[in-house]
Amino acid sequence: MKRTKRLLGYGGLFTVLTLLMSACTNTQTHRQPPTGFLYGPIYHFLGLPMQHLITWMAKLFGNPPDYGWAILLITLIVRLVLLPLMLSQSKSTLTQQHRREAIKPQLDDIQKRQAAATTPEEKSALSQELMATMKENGVSMTGGIGCLPLLIQLPVFSALYMAIQYSPAIFKSTFLGISLGQTNVVVAVLAGLTYVAQGYLSLVGLPESQKKQMKTMMMMSPVMTFFIALVSPAGLGLYFFAGGILAIFQTLITNFYYMPRIKAQVAADLKKNPPKPVAKPTPAPAPKPKPKVVTAAPATPNHGRNRNAGKQQHHK
Repeated sequence: MKRTKRLLGYGGLFTVLTLLMSACTNTQTHRQPPTGFLYGPIYHFLGLPMQHLITWMAKLFGNPPDYGWAILLITLIVRLVLLPLMLSQSKSTLTQQHRREAIKPQLDDIQKRQAAATTPEEKSALSQELMATMKENGVSMTGGIGCLPLLIQLPVFSALYMAIQYSPAIFKSTFLGISLGQTNVVVAVLAGLTYVAQGYLSLVGLPESQKKQMKTMMMMSPVMTFFIALVSPAGLGLYFFAGGILAIFQTLITNFYYMPRIKAQVAADLKKNPPKPVAKPTPAPAPKPKPKVVTAAPATPNHGRNRNAGKQQHHK
């Protein structure tokens, strides 16, 4: 649950940044480069260098320059640079998923007792037991999933957006009949579908108990990609589409090369070092209430009664 909330938070941040940039620019008409306090430096340090890079690469594909192929080449370079990091993250995620599956009976037992706990002391003790069980068995609370590749691509995304929006040559150019400076529904749909395919491929080989949780997270990336591509220039949608195709190849490499080796390695490690049961901590007893001290009322002398008793003895 915490992992899902964190990923949703990063996705929301990414979407908010996109909407902010979309609101401040117009993808239907070319505009002058920004000079304000916020967007001026972003354009100067990101958009303008990317504009020069796209123009230089476009000239490599002939005359007139082909800006569409230049964007595809930049996408390939970015994905190749990030490939070692992404593969390392995929390996870490798969390892964590298989280790978590090995201690699933212990985790299920703790979660059942958490649902039945009634006192804060019991809930706190069970939370400590859950964290200790995962720590002792080498399972991370985040499951090995990180958002570093997405965060690294944010500057590239911003640079491409501004380079296309504020360069008259790139904005008015076409690629396969698609205007790179205008929004395009077809490109947005293709970009979203590539990440749908990549998401389903990422579920191959996962334990059944984890597929339901991963399906919810899997749909976040295609929806977010489609929405951003829908409100952005088609040139940026082309970047997402090409990146999705490369992500599919990356997932295939992970599934058919890394996954069998990771499964065998985790199985060998668990055979050598079986899952460690963690001693159940006893919750701290609730403080006992202090007994109430009852003080006896002071005896009051009854002189009248004693005098009457004396009189009765005198008459006898």
